Amino acid sequence: MMGIDNIIFILIAVGAVLLFSKNIKTIARNINLGKDIDLSDNKAERWKKMLMVAVGQSKMVKKPVSGILHIVVYIGFVIINIEVLEIVIDGIFGTHRFFASFLGPFYNVLIFSFEWLALGVLLACVIFLIRRNVLKINRFGLKEMLGWPKTDANIILIAEILLMGAFLTMNASDYLLQGLNADHYIQAGAFPVSGTLVAPLIDGMSINSLIIVERATWWFHIIGIFAFLNYLPYSKHFHILLAFPNVYFSKLRPKGQFSNMESVQKEVAMMFDPEADPYAAPAEPVGEPERFGVKDVTDLSWKNLMDAYSCTECGRCTQQCPANITGKLLSPRKIMMDTRDRLEEVGKNIDTHGKDYTDGKSLLGDYISEEELWACTTCNACVEACPVGIDPLSIIVDMRRSLIMEDSKAPSELTSMLSNIENNGAPWQFATNDRLNWRDEN
Repeated sequence: MMGIDNIIFILIAVGAVLLFSKNIKTIARNINLGKDIDLSDNKAERWKKMLMVAVGQSKMVKKPVSGILHIVVYIGFVIINIEVLEIVIDGIFGTHRFFASFLGPFYNVLIFSFEWLALGVLLACVIFLIRRNVLKINRFGLKEMLGWPKTDANIILIAEILLMGAFLTMNASDYLLQGLNADHYIQAGAFPVSGTLVAPLIDGMSINSLIIVERATWWFHIIGIFAFLNYLPYSKHFHILLAFPNVYFSKLRPKGQFSNMESVQKEVAMMFDPEADPYAAPAEPVGEPERFGVKDVTDLSWKNLMDAYSCTECGRCTQQCPANITGKLLSPRKIMMDTRDRLEEVGKNIDTHGKDYTDGKSLLGDYISEEELWACTTCNACVEACPVGIDPLSIIVDMRRSLIMEDSKAPSELTSMLSNIENNGAPWQFATNDRLNWRDEN
């Protein structure tokens, strides 16, 4: 017969899933505000890249210390989720260690591995906290990481430590209760970590006290996981879910290859087509005229917006950026964080005022300055460094296009170069006929 505990658990679980679904639906809506692009090509290559980069974490280990620690946390959380499934089943039906009767001796192997992984995750998160707050690694202390981004990272790390601590304490009390032959606590599982490190701290307590400890940590652990799940959409740690599709849809063509604007490409093709009819009437525009470049987040592609939600804020892109290294204002990480912040703002405006509402703000100008954009050398170091396939450069280039083609704004050096190309067919100020004069003078 279902007890009150089971009913309470089911209500909490259903509420957590519904809230998470609502948040996912909002994020999907926000991503779909971007322009449509077709990234359905080369499926085999895309799957291969996702398996290597997202599943295999191949880019993470380029920084061995943080890479190995991240892999420990990644593997730990993926595998320990099997244990979460058992907790959910036990919570619904009032069973205890439901999988033990099906898996037999293999269940002991599972719990054995879960314990060591939990300890690994706990220690890795402690080291991450020390790196961020005591050692103060430079890439975590830049201006865009102050305030909420720093707090967000610490909240997640502390939450993971508490969840793993609760898991080990739950197992330790369970281990002691099994040894005391307490009702409902079947003989199942192997507890090398909790039995050695935690159990001695609570050994000697009465059966009733141990049951209270076990039940309290059981509830804390599962409610903490539900809370963690619903915190993800508000956090940079949403990359836990989006990293896989984001790598799958990442750029496959050479990183130095820019995309052409279709409307401009057609104009240029007509200019160079000797058979084109100079008197032919231009095609009638269909719908609203296309914007040249990017002014706001709705001018970006859905992949750019997925990039923004996938950003881990690890700072590897900014650490490799030559402009940032030499003291320029540009930080590729900030470009992605600003894009996400502006997209969130646009989404909230839609929820509050409707889809046609405009707040008079834009990504270009209100969030990202011209100085940041023109500091970029387009070297692609940020794209190469990103462990989840994010492309800040495409956003930078498209915003530059807006500055030049929509606003006619560019640095004087660039304006001079563009004028020379237009007039002389080369970046230099010499006329075409004078280009080889240096040869005659020698």
